[in-house]
Amino acid sequence: MLSNYRRVFAVPHVLSLLTWSLVARFYMPGLMIAVTFLVEEWTGSYTFAGLVAGAFTLGMALVGPLRGRMADRGRSDRLVLVCGVVFSAGLLALALMPGALWWLAVPLALFSGVFGSPANQIVRALWPRLTFGAERNAIYAAEATTQELLFVFSPVLTAGVVAYAGPRWALALLSVLALAGAVGFALSLRRAGVSSPVPGQDASASSGTAPRRSLLRYPALCVLLLMSLLLVCGIVGVDLVVVAWANELDSPHYVMVLASVWALGSLVGGAVAGGLKGRPRLMRRSLATALGLSVLVPFMPPVVHLPTPLWITPLLFLSGVAIAPTVAAVMGRLGDVSPSNRRAEAFGWLASGMGVGSAAAGPMIGALIDGFGVAGGAAGAAVVASLAAALSVFVPASGTEAGSGSEPAPEGSVAGAARNVDTAREGA
Repeated sequence: MLSNYRRVFAVPHVLSLLTWSLVARFYMPGLMIAVTFLVEEWTGSYTFAGLVAGAFTLGMALVGPLRGRMADRGRSDRLVLVCGVVFSAGLLALALMPGALWWLAVPLALFSGVFGSPANQIVRALWPRLTFGAERNAIYAAEATTQELLFVFSPVLTAGVVAYAGPRWALALLSVLALAGAVGFALSLRRAGVSSPVPGQDASASSGTAPRRSLLRYPALCVLLLMSLLLVCGIVGVDLVVVAWANELDSPHYVMVLASVWALGSLVGGAVAGGLKGRPRLMRRSLATALGLSVLVPFMPPVVHLPTPLWITPLLFLSGVAIAPTVAAVMGRLGDVSPSNRRAEAFGWLASGMGVGSAAAGPMIGALIDGFGVAGGAAGAAVVASLAAALSVFVPASGTEAGSGSEPAPEGSVAGAARNVDTAREGA
């Protein structure tokens, strides 16, 4: 299994690009934690906190396909810098906002979210330009696995600052990290010489005279987009449940442990899945994810009041094991069913679908927590994840639906999904 990951270190510029892209999106997992604590402190409502947190991801979702085309046809380093500066300023403004004006946080979060980091989309579109064959397979597997490290360390850092300095300072820290990551990633793009579009790409994109059929008219793609929306809604819902549980106990430091253990399970699952042979079974993995979320419900208040939330950490670890493999299988299947010359656009839509799911999770799960407690929020997350698993039955197994010329998916789950991504962009 490790041989798949060693290859990445021999490719020039790959390590720098991978590292700085991770730094540029380091703020993402911790953002909901800081925003939830801050807005709940202002309003006493998780529903309002979810509205603000959801506005950030909704803003990112609105511009997914458009920003992908901008990166394809213009200077990606400039796009990263502009987004980094505006987004960091938005976070800083939210951190300084008086609590009495909390309602202004919703439009501010929506506007700031439009300028969320495009590093995830850009870096995954670069790997086909820098790597080939086995090296490309290795870098996609390594990127899919190391991304889970963000969900281990970002919540720890954010929750730690919330516990010892308050949510305003946590948002200020995330603002600084977002800006530093944007600058570092832009400089890394320039050093690698990949900040400009591929020669001839812009011309080829505009050479056709016939109007192109919208990707939303392909049934297989629409099912995958809806499935990813529901899947992410459930995953983000559990993040909000963990924050609410810790906040009710007036112990923000529990978020550091619970969120990190859950992400660690996903990290281990993704790493192991990357070394498995055979095509990933999307239906089985999505069912495993739904089951993992469902088993959490009976062990949360008000169903059961554990002496400490730390007792649920082994179950949280097992619950997270299927998440990264499931998301990787979704990406791989999208690469299968999308037209080979429009994968970037398809993955832009996937990023938007995931963003909408994340945005919807905030107010929906927040309302369930307000009305039925922490277990009610967990139950809602499990239900939407189960709906996503049900939709997986309707996803075709190969790329015969939406185009021709699709490269067959290689063996391996995370690694296989990575090679199917090819030039695609994904912002979740």
